Amino acid sequence: ADVPALRSALIGALRQACGALELSSVHATFCTAEEHEAFGRAGWLLRQGMQFHWDNRGYRDFDDFLAALSSRKRKVLKRERRDANACGLTFRTLRGGAITPEIWAHFYRFYTSTVDRKWGSAYLTPEFFPLLSERLGERVVLMLAERDGAPVAGALNLMGADALYGRNWGCDGDYPFLHFELCYYRAIEFAIAHGLARVEAGAQGEHKIQRGYRPCPTYSAHWIEHPGLRAAVGDVLARERAHVLAEMAELDALSPYRAVDDA
Repeated sequence: ADVPALRSALIGALRQACGALELSSVHATFCTAEEHEAFGRAGWLLRQGMQFHWDNRGYRDFDDFLAALSSRKRKVLKRERRDANACGLTFRTLRGGAITPEIWAHFYRFYTSTVDRKWGSAYLTPEFFPLLSERLGERVVLMLAERDGAPVAGALNLMGADALYGRNWGCDGDYPFLHFELCYYRAIEFAIAHGLARVEAGAQGEHKIQRGYRPCPTYSAHWIEHPGLRAAVGDVLARERAHVLAEMAELDALSPYRAVDDA
């Protein structure tokens, strides 16, 4: 198939449907770079965001990953893992059907406690999480921390064909560096063990950089029917894009990787 021509036809059809259905706008999120360029050629407004991803450079194990870091950063990560694992907790990685309804009930409590602390809205229901195991099976990966057999923290991930996607986290109590251990370090170990190309840890959190996660661009495209609104939004997106690119450059300069590996 002629991929560029097919992509162009689909983009044109989306815009046509927007007008035919009398919609105010249509949006394409998480495009690839190639798709993003195609939307731009078709006159759509383009937005660039930023997330933090860890890239698997063919590491054999976690120690092999640590060897790619500068000596100072490597010591920090080792200390954080040591302190997190000295809290008297037991760690398990569970997938699919191994995540029982009882464990999901605990995780929902973790989820709501995190939402409450961040003044957010708990839009996911208690029924949602068990449905993940039922519908997605082994693609659901839960990093669990327990004390005396009772769950005290969990980090929920979803596994794709070549990536592990970090989603939700929560904890009962205060344990040194437990968030980093469950959400970042164990995700890296899982990705290495399963041959995944990357871990996507989502947006926000410059602290992720020091744990081996780098700023990466994300792309979306937007068609807005009203010409005046389209021009106004386009101006905002252009200024935002310049800010995002500058921020990514500044953050990437904080990379913990040894300079020889970046050459």
